[in-house]
Amino acid sequence: MTGTPPSYTTRTAAGEQDRAACFQVRKDVFVGEQNVPEEIEYDAYDADAVHVIAVAVDGTALGTGRLLHGPGALAKTGGDLTVGSLGRLAVTRQARGLGVGAALVRAIEDAGRDLGLAAVDLHAQTHALGFYERLGYVAYGPEFPDAGIPHRAMRRALDV
Repeated sequence: MTGTPPSYTTRTAAGEQDRAACFQVRKDVFVGEQNVPEEIEYDAYDADAVHVIAVAVDGTALGTGRLLHGPGALAKTGGDLTVGSLGRLAVTRQARGLGVGAALVRAIEDAGRDLGLAAVDLHAQTHALGFYERLGYVAYGPEFPDAGIPHRAMRRALDV
């Protein structure tokens, strides 16, 4: 394969500086662009979640996402401990179209495999269904509102 190497890397967020960068991306995208109330953007799940971050070569945070797993995630995963919940996937405006979102999803799936999960669920904004379908996710159940935005549940089995 030829071409330019990616101008960013993805990794599990490590330390307070990475977590702060993740939260800033979420604030910029969800609160700033999509008008999600800030008081519902951050929740108790953040403390135990695996956060991933995409970082440009200059250190700028380009995107983030989180994986909920284990007993703390049961409400989000339908009570199944073998299923993780991908959420809060956000890519900054300047990084959209560079493959950052797909790279973050794959990094979250890798973290799920490392935890022994069999599948990943997510609640996709309906305008993003095609993005997740291209990554192997299948929608199920009816459309529902979350923070005033239409969503659908989706799932992908992980190859372990």
